[in-house]
Amino acid sequence: MPRSSKSVADACDSWLKSCERNELERSTLKAYRSHAKIHIEPKIGGLLLKELSRSQIRDFMHDLMDDGVSRALVRKIMVSLRSILSEAVEREWIDHNVGVDVKVKRQARALGDDQIIPTKNEIRTIIDNAPASHKAMFVTAIFTGMRISELRGLTWGNIDFDAKVIRVSQRADEYCQIGAPKSRAGVRSIPMAPTVFKVLSDWKDHAPLSSLDLAFPNSVGKVQNYSNIYNRVFKPMLVDNGIVDDQGQAKFGIHALRHAAASLFIEQGWNPKKIQTLLGHASINMTMDVYGHLFENAEEDVSMFEKLESDLMAA
Repeated sequence: MPRSSKSVADACDSWLKSCERNELERSTLKAYRSHAKIHIEPKIGGLLLKELSRSQIRDFMHDLMDDGVSRALVRKIMVSLRSILSEAVEREWIDHNVGVDVKVKRQARALGDDQIIPTKNEIRTIIDNAPASHKAMFVTAIFTGMRISELRGLTWGNIDFDAKVIRVSQRADEYCQIGAPKSRAGVRSIPMAPTVFKVLSDWKDHAPLSSLDLAFPNSVGKVQNYSNIYNRVFKPMLVDNGIVDDQGQAKFGIHALRHAAASLFIEQGWNPKKIQTLLGHASINMTMDVYGHLFENAEEDVSMFEKLESDLMAA
């Protein structure tokens, strides 16, 4: 097929094959296929790459939003689309990636359903009322900001009780397969708060035996299934303790514990770069995109400008 007749759909197919050759995680490939086959190809797959414009890319993005696709998912789809067009550039089907300048703008102080930050009372309620089978896992999540996939893949060998740090070096995907973190930034060491040290020390004496050395295995020592944790443990715990929305449903998902940790880090005045490292974000931009609004403090800003003026005039 000549270069001039290559379409967006052709680029999607080429990109997905490249992802498969690079042996990406099954869960990642599943998400990428969904982006390409469910969202991108039905809307713009027939467009010729050589005729694709920024305006068409922007219209595609706005169509997704108008169709009710969440802003968070639209952002992920747009990242995939830019990667697809980069693949086309690599194959010399087009000279320029017209998608690089079209991005989803972050809404100030807007949090989606997956970004609800638990209140301090809710955090304390979870710590006090988590079932014994998962208390250590949930407490560790709250005080470290570890992803649930990282907790599901955490081994006792990576918990250094002498140094009082947890070393994150692997994770469990949605298929319960152990693998490396999603990015190099995911490999990190996180200090243990006294509560985490105590709860993990106590849990080690009661945890199910695991041939994989897992800290939080299921009853037969294997990797826990995420859905089981959420549907059988976390969600009922929230409902039983009144942490619900207007419809009486669980107010947030397990990922909210990571947001809780981030909010606590920020409240302590830790600098964004340190928080990026602790959370395992690949870039400071990611940290600020998700949590930037939490760093804002109107009273502190006024004080900063007062000091700026005072220092200048006193010079």
